[in-house]
Amino acid sequence: QVQLVESGGGLVQPGGSLRLSCAASGSIFGIQTMGWYRQAPGKERELVARITINGYAYYTDSVKGRFTISRDNAKNTVYLQMNSLQSGDTAVYYCNADLSQHDSSGIYTYWGQGTQVTVSS
Repeated sequence: QVQLVESGGGLVQPGGSLRLSCAASGSIFGIQTMGWYRQAPGKERELVARITINGYAYYTDSVKGRFTISRDNAKNTVYLQMNSLQSGDTAVYYCNADLSQHDSSGIYTYWGQGTQVTVSS
């Protein structure tokens, strides 16, 4: 069984910073791409940032220059450093990972349970 557990969400004032973490555990053989998505009330889930096993990062336009995604392959962990936070960043943030397991073939996508980020004064 594979689990992704996020941490680091909370309440922050506009202009503030938060760092999200997501650790994958279980019978993992290898993790390809890891990413962060978010879903605001009444809106669809959207991609925020993704990072490949080689460290190539993609960001959605609204967070470029403010958010930084990184990963520690030895710890199966992905991070999202969020700076200059705005009210529009308020959402539940989910991590996901495309990974393979020791006891099965193929690459599958797993999701974390989500962590709330609220930007408000």
